[in-house]
Amino acid sequence: MCGRFTSTTPASELADFFEAETDLPDGIENYNVTPTSDVAVVHQDPSGQRRLDLMFWGLVPSWAESPAIGSRLINARSETVAVKPSFRSAFRRRRCIIPIDGFYEWIHVPERKKKQPVFISSTDGNPLAFAGIWESWRSKELSQSADELRSCSILTGPPNELIAPLHDRMPMILSRDQWTRWLDQSNDHIDELHSMLRPAPESWLQWWPVSLAVNNVRNRDASLIERAEIVADGQAEGQGRLL
Repeated sequence: MCGRFTSTTPASELADFFEAETDLPDGIENYNVTPTSDVAVVHQDPSGQRRLDLMFWGLVPSWAESPAIGSRLINARSETVAVKPSFRSAFRRRRCIIPIDGFYEWIHVPERKKKQPVFISSTDGNPLAFAGIWESWRSKELSQSADELRSCSILTGPPNELIAPLHDRMPMILSRDQWTRWLDQSNDHIDELHSMLRPAPESWLQWWPVSLAVNNVRNRDASLIERAEIVADGQAEGQGRLL
């Protein structure tokens, strides 16, 4: 499961890192990206060029009656993505990379009733390349000339040993040498594609506890990813502990 992440690297730097073209402006930082937001996505256009564009987070299949279905399709299970009706077409022809700077999970701690948020990021400071799929949708009530809605979903799978204590699923993260084959629209070798969807090495990731402020989707500033102490119910700030 991945339901909240950070997107803080400027678009121009993301485009350079992923060797993509983009028209997106810099300066759009969000330390609390939520489902149904517009998110930066790397995909391959019909000419074979990599593009960095915005897409709606929550896949809307082309056959859907309404985009409302997207809120339930923010993640796709890597084990079944090739056969599920909502995902199989996109998996074969419209794969993408969703660049993120870190993501959040929530864990149980004995000190209190509320779950403790933690922030997970790369150990090398570079963006993580989440494996994703994307789709194009138009309302059947509008003309074919109406603007399309492009949407995406993050692929998840079993966790590695670092993430397992936090959650029983984790996003599938691609290595740089996998990007070209993953994005290639002509690559329909299902076995090869599935072979890329493995838990990332533990050495790629790190995590620490953060403030409960991330629970409020209106909070989006950099303070959300600062290391925080775990304060037990009834305990004052400064009396907690760090993981």
